[in-house]
Amino acid sequence: MPGSSGAVTRSTLRRQIADALRDEVLAGRLRPGQEFTVKEIAEQYGVSATPVREALVDLSAQGLLDTDHHRGFRVHEYSVDDFRGMVEARGLVTDGMFTALAGDHRGLRLPDGQRLVAALSGVRRRGEEAQRAAVAGDLTVLIGYDLRFWRELAALFGNPHLSDFLHRLRVQSWVCTVQHLRRIGDLRGALWSGHTELVDALARRDVRAAHALVDAYNAHSLTLIERITGDGSGDEAGDDQRPTCRGPAPDG
Repeated sequence: MPGSSGAVTRSTLRRQIADALRDEVLAGRLRPGQEFTVKEIAEQYGVSATPVREALVDLSAQGLLDTDHHRGFRVHEYSVDDFRGMVEARGLVTDGMFTALAGDHRGLRLPDGQRLVAALSGVRRRGEEAQRAAVAGDLTVLIGYDLRFWRELAALFGNPHLSDFLHRLRVQSWVCTVQHLRRIGDLRGALWSGHTELVDALARRDVRAAHALVDAYNAHSLTLIERITGDGSGDEAGDDQRPTCRGPAPDG
């Protein structure tokens, strides 16, 4: 189709820039509350403004950026209460997945037999990498493998809307917590590492064990972030004093 190659190139650039900026946020290099303009990002990546603007709009729609019509964009600041809501929401999603698995829900489109074993083995490999990173306290590597692990696991259920929604929740959860976790000098032993146990439970269709693992994971995540932020109540601080998922200002 005449003229289509330019649109494809722009679309690819848009996705690449969005992915790169999401990684910058997850790595803590773009901090909650940090402001920037389309021009600044375009100059940083050496591209035109159009794909950059489209990428930033995409990230805003995903809840990672806020739009300021006078200043451009800024990284969204999630509160600890927001994180509690994310944990609750992702727990409801996984509970539904596991319940459907237990009841052999007719809408469920899991592979069967050897195909399921093969698919789960791939997810388990992601889990092994995530588990190694968690045990080693390597947050950057953990985030990458953890996001892939959950996305691939959710994809096995055959519903792309479910997979995309859970992925979005997990990205937001990491964006919220990464600033706090990086304040801990040594994360060895502090991060959840039950990925392979979860896969093994699902392979056995042991839904009770899967529920228990995810419940323990969610409780662990909340306890850790509440301890770091000093906010364990969820309702004691007023709206203007709520702790946010924002790390300390950079030195200097």
